[in-house]
Amino acid sequence: MANRAKVRDTSADPQTSSHIPIRDVYTEADLAGWDYDQQVGYPGDPPYTRGVQPTVYRGRLWTMRQYAGMGGAEESNKRYKYLLAHGTTGLSVAFDLPTQIGLDSDHALAAAEVGKVGVAIDSIEDMERLFDGIDLTKISTSMTINATAPILLALYIAVARQKNADVKKLSGTVQNDVLKEYISRGTYIYPIDRAMRLVTDLFAWANTNVPEWNTISVSGYHMREAGATAVQEVAFTLGNGIAYVQAALDAGLDVDVFAPRISFFFNAHSNFLEEVAKFRAARRMWARIMKEKFGAKNPRSWMLRFHTQTAGSTLTAQQPENNIVRTAIQAMAAVLGGTQSLHTNSFDEALTLPTEQAARIALRTQQIVAFESGAPNTIDPFAGSYFIESLTNEIEKSAAQYLEKISALGGMLKAIERGFVQQEIQNAAYEYQKAVETGEATVVGVNRFARESETQVPIQRIDESLERRQIERLRALRANRDTTKWKEAIDAVRNAANSGENVMPRIVTAVEAYATVGEISDAMRGVFGEYQEAVVI
Repeated sequence: MANRAKVRDTSADPQTSSHIPIRDVYTEADLAGWDYDQQVGYPGDPPYTRGVQPTVYRGRLWTMRQYAGMGGAEESNKRYKYLLAHGTTGLSVAFDLPTQIGLDSDHALAAAEVGKVGVAIDSIEDMERLFDGIDLTKISTSMTINATAPILLALYIAVARQKNADVKKLSGTVQNDVLKEYISRGTYIYPIDRAMRLVTDLFAWANTNVPEWNTISVSGYHMREAGATAVQEVAFTLGNGIAYVQAALDAGLDVDVFAPRISFFFNAHSNFLEEVAKFRAARRMWARIMKEKFGAKNPRSWMLRFHTQTAGSTLTAQQPENNIVRTAIQAMAAVLGGTQSLHTNSFDEALTLPTEQAARIALRTQQIVAFESGAPNTIDPFAGSYFIESLTNEIEKSAAQYLEKISALGGMLKAIERGFVQQEIQNAAYEYQKAVETGEATVVGVNRFARESETQVPIQRIDESLERRQIERLRALRANRDTTKWKEAIDAVRNAANSGENVMPRIVTAVEAYATVGEISDAMRGVFGEYQEAVVI
């Protein structure tokens, strides 16, 4: 049978999302010549294929985060308290588009976008309202923010100081992954090299001032949402990770000081077993990259710790109740893949920002996996599976080939500037969409099993008066602050950007002087300039 498996025609076999053929049966022959101890080993041991901790969920469950943010700070604060009351164990903040690209709420380009896809944060006063009544030393907070990450982290720390909290005890993550913005999202501000400088400034400053904080969450999630395959998600995420490590080394930082605080952020799609294998392959690859490429000595520097979010791009407006099932499958894949924290999408997100009921169902999905499924009771239950181990190897092999191409192009920054990464993702997205439209790929309730009348779901509405009230508060803040102290703080940010000194201490001082997100961003825009995307033909 082993010989037949080697010679049979696989052209008609089903494939994973990454076009890896799947045979009908796998045997020990598929792992012939394979050193299990070296490739897999035990949980908590390098190369961490089976998990970065020896006990994984037998020690503690993953952090249950629910990504939330809408309208103004008060509305979002209410949702955070609702989620905490229902069992969320970590907060995850979504910011509106103006905040993400460093524009205050009264900027002309912010019109009609204030508070629409996340919470509007202009100043320390907004951040105070956002976390009113929440003990920041007793909760882990993740902030999905990139181009303005140094400013939002500074605001969070300034609020903690006002609450007399010990900032060295703060825990959480700031995404701070600007490279994927140039690849797949577009919420960048500065030229790439200047943006990378802000990333490493945050690394260096946070290591001393907030040592428990994860200073970057290298994100494959958004590239996957843009259409990347599982293999591309691994390759391009690790490629970005390599670029950040190299930038930090070039800035004079010690790899074994900053690397243990690097975290990752992956997507969980519905091709269940491929997703489990993907997470295992990514861990193994990162351990080898850090040890062999960068010479890291601290085993914590080799660990790929990651947050997972279920796949928003798989949610359908048609038959939205089906999304509950999709999310449950994806959540289980993340758990069996060994995620450290998890967000489960709400079933109504193809139509609206989540209602309270939908957010609660999403959280209950995690809780059912945790407390009813039995999945957390043993570590890496698929280890030793002929198929899972073979698929893990195939994903690693294919992702490594991408990394070799990127290296040949001169590294990730050059690959992004040349449009290589973007084009690969666009090609994959096109192939998938074509498969859906031809019926080669099935989307239940969309191109098969559709029905004429659809379920009507409640729609979360954002108060139209919110933008006006946000602008009024912002202008009142500007009118009432100490203008001399504010001007000195903004000048200090501008001077630090010019001189090359670390900008983070100056940004913290500026937010405490009631400088706004837009004003601080503009001070650095004046020095760094703005990124202009090249047209690649």
